[in-house]
Amino acid sequence: MNPGTFIQLVIDGLSTGSIYAALALAIVLVNQATGLINFAQGGMAVLSAYIAWSLNGFGVPLILAILAAVVVSFFLGALIERYLIRRFERGDPDTAVVVTIGLLTLITGLCAWIWTYNNRLFPSLFPLETIKVAGAVISVRSLGTIIVIVVIMGLMQALFLGTKLGLALRAVAINPASAAFSGINVGRNLMVGWGLAAVLGAVAGVLVAPQLTLTPGMMDSALVYALAACILGGLSSPIGVVVAAWLIGVLENLAAVYIPFIGHDLKIAVPFILIFVVLLVRPQGLFGRKAVVRV
Repeated sequence: MNPGTFIQLVIDGLSTGSIYAALALAIVLVNQATGLINFAQGGMAVLSAYIAWSLNGFGVPLILAILAAVVVSFFLGALIERYLIRRFERGDPDTAVVVTIGLLTLITGLCAWIWTYNNRLFPSLFPLETIKVAGAVISVRSLGTIIVIVVIMGLMQALFLGTKLGLALRAVAINPASAAFSGINVGRNLMVGWGLAAVLGAVAGVLVAPQLTLTPGMMDSALVYALAACILGGLSSPIGVVVAAWLIGVLENLAAVYIPFIGHDLKIAVPFILIFVVLLVRPQGLFGRKAVVRV
C-alpha cells in the first residue's frame, strides 16, 4: 500500500463527505425544528447556487454573490415553511414527506425552466492550487471544504446545546403544544428553523457546484448520501451526521481502490451496506439518542 495514495484517498473522501455533511446538517436542522425529513433540501441548495451564479454573472464579486444567495435562501426557506409546509406539519407525516418530494420536483423543474439543463461552470471559493503532504497531492479546495464543514458543525452543536434559540427549536419539535404554553413562539421558531436549514443548503450548493458543474439535478446523488449520513449518524446529532458523512466518503474511496471486486462501479453500495449493519446494532444511529416514550 502506497502511503501517499492512502492519504490522498482519505483527504479526497473527507472533502466529498463534507459536501454530504453540509446537506445532512440542513436535514438535521429541519428535523430538529419540525420533526420532518425535508427531501426538498437538495433542490433548495441548487436554487441557491443558481442565484449566486447569476449574481456573479452580472458582475457581483463571488463572495458577495454567495452572501446574497445565503440571505435570499434564509427568507425563501422561512416563507416555504410559513405558506406551504405548515399546512401539513401537524397532519399525517407521510403526507408532509410527499409534499417535500413534490417541492423538490417543482424546484428542479423551475431551475431547468429558467437556467436550462446545460452544465454551468461555478467559480470556486478556494484556490485551485495543490500542496504535497507525505507524497500525496492535496487540493486547497478540499482542505477549505473540510474546514468550512468543521466550523458549521461546531456552530450547530453550540446552537442546539448552548443557546435559547436552539433549546426553543428542540422544544417546538418535541412538543409544540407544551412549547407554546411555555411562551415560545412556535410559528416563528419553525420559520427560523427552515430558514437556517436553507442557509446550510446554500453553503452545500456553492461548495459542490465548482466540483460537479451547476445543473438542476446536481444534488440528487448528494441528497441520497446525505440521507444515508443522517441514518448512520443519528438525526439528533449534528456531530454524528458529519462523522457519518466523512466515514461514507472515505470508505467509498478506499473500497473502490483497495477492494478489487467493488471497484468504482459498486462503491455506491458501501454506505448502504454500512447502514444495514449499523441499524441492526443501533437503530437510532451511531450518535443518535434512543427515543423514550413515557406511559
